[in-house]
Amino acid sequence: MSVAWIADKVPEASMFTAGYIFKDYAHMTRVLNGEIGKKLFDTVAKKINARPLAAFYLGTRHLNLRDIGRIVRRPEDLKGVKLRMPNTPAWLFLGKALGANPPPLAFGEVYLALKTGTIDGQENPLPTNYNAKFYEVTKYIILTGHLVNSVWPTINERKWQELGPDLQNKLLYAVGAAKRYCDTTNLKREKDLIDFFKKQGLIIIRPDVNAFKEAVLKAYLENKDISGKWDMNLYKEVQSLAK
Repeated sequence: MSVAWIADKVPEASMFTAGYIFKDYAHMTRVLNGEIGKKLFDTVAKKINARPLAAFYLGTRHLNLRDIGRIVRRPEDLKGVKLRMPNTPAWLFLGKALGANPPPLAFGEVYLALKTGTIDGQENPLPTNYNAKFYEVTKYIILTGHLVNSVWPTINERKWQELGPDLQNKLLYAVGAAKRYCDTTNLKREKDLIDFFKKQGLIIIRPDVNAFKEAVLKAYLENKDISGKWDMNLYKEVQSLAK
């Protein structure tokens, strides 16, 4: 499962769906695979009877745009840009917080919408851009790094307790090995794809990430319907682990 799937049932987890809650991969894994993650996973297990065992790295989401007549380096450069987002309130809020006009669109419709100009851009991890061939119908990749995606291998809590300490430790050992392989593979893939996209003619832009981060987190913190569910002491603790 992922944090987005459980945030409604576990309000404590909703913070981890926010843009720029994590600085990068190292920050994400330090939090979710450390003491904070252990406490969060315990809370999830108590509330929905399903225990996450770790946080695997899926990739970091960046902007991917057609030629819109200007280069995007700051949130204000996205004004009026039709940036496709998944059709949920949380995703659409993130699109607006980034500075864009986010129309909801099913993933399977994105390629044609980019090709015809129905939308100006989309945002996904670089491997997704490659697999869906979005690089064929776009011109820019803006390395905003606005969301560090993770997926959580999860087991039924009753079954977990039935295993007992010995099997639990063995399972966690195997999950740890799988996590290292997954994370290493995806990190290398992201690095290699930058060169691939350049060879395909895309222009890679390194924007003012701090400007995006400040704008996005400000939008979340000022919206009490969202951040009102957060534990602000935990939020400060999470931010203190960014290096």
